[in-house]
Amino acid sequence: MVEATGELETRSRAARWFGRRASDAHPSRRGTGEAHLWDHHHRNVQGGGARAAVFGVADGLVTNVSLILGFAGANAGPSVVRLAGISLMIAGAFSMASGEWTSMSAQRELLERELAMEKHEISHRPEGERRELVGIYEKRGVDPTVARTLADEMMRTPELALETHAREELGINPAALGRPLQAAVSSFVTFAVGALIPLIPWFITQGTAAVVASVVLSVLAALGVGAALAVFTRRSWWRSSTRQLLMTALPAAVTFGVGALVGVSTAH
Repeated sequence: MVEATGELETRSRAARWFGRRASDAHPSRRGTGEAHLWDHHHRNVQGGGARAAVFGVADGLVTNVSLILGFAGANAGPSVVRLAGISLMIAGAFSMASGEWTSMSAQRELLERELAMEKHEISHRPEGERRELVGIYEKRGVDPTVARTLADEMMRTPELALETHAREELGINPAALGRPLQAAVSSFVTFAVGALIPLIPWFITQGTAAVVASVVLSVLAALGVGAALAVFTRRSWWRSSTRQLLMTALPAAVTFGVGALVGVSTAH
């Protein structure tokens, strides 16, 4: 009876430890007497699509406005600017998509290999893996008895054991290893959109009017990208927008100056 009571107490302490961790991570699960209850929701950002989209539109905007203003600074004809802008938009979109596909595929394959090794260890030396888990919990300040109970619970089924070791040892979520196709498509589309923005005026007008319109559209787009990123990351919108504007304006100004110094002999 005493032994059973001790086991129940240990399990109760383990449950309280889990509850405390969950409460810390999810404020909305705290008691109703607290002053603030948050609607806590995590976005799924591990698939790669969101990251690729942000980098794609920003990269497309910065790259093409810089190229366009470089040609404009060299006093190139509008047909030359259009050709250069369209070529970069297409080539850059394919390049970004290819790069995302390759990097995400390699990352996923590496993580799958690590998970396969971990699964093999859990299957062939479960006691050693249990001790590793106990050590991880103890290093985090969990009482040794509770740590052993937690490890026993996690090791009861192979699926739960693999998920726990993947999270605790490798720092990954087995269900979210990244989606190469999603990242590639997202990067392709958003790069093309970002690259198209400063190019639009050159289909309508030319000369100074086109340059000014490209600059205005690019400024607005940079501010928009920064603000959208701030909403996604919950950071200060004005800092994010200002940073994105500077990252867009600086290379554009440099290439415009280089174009003006070098010049071209191509006729309008």
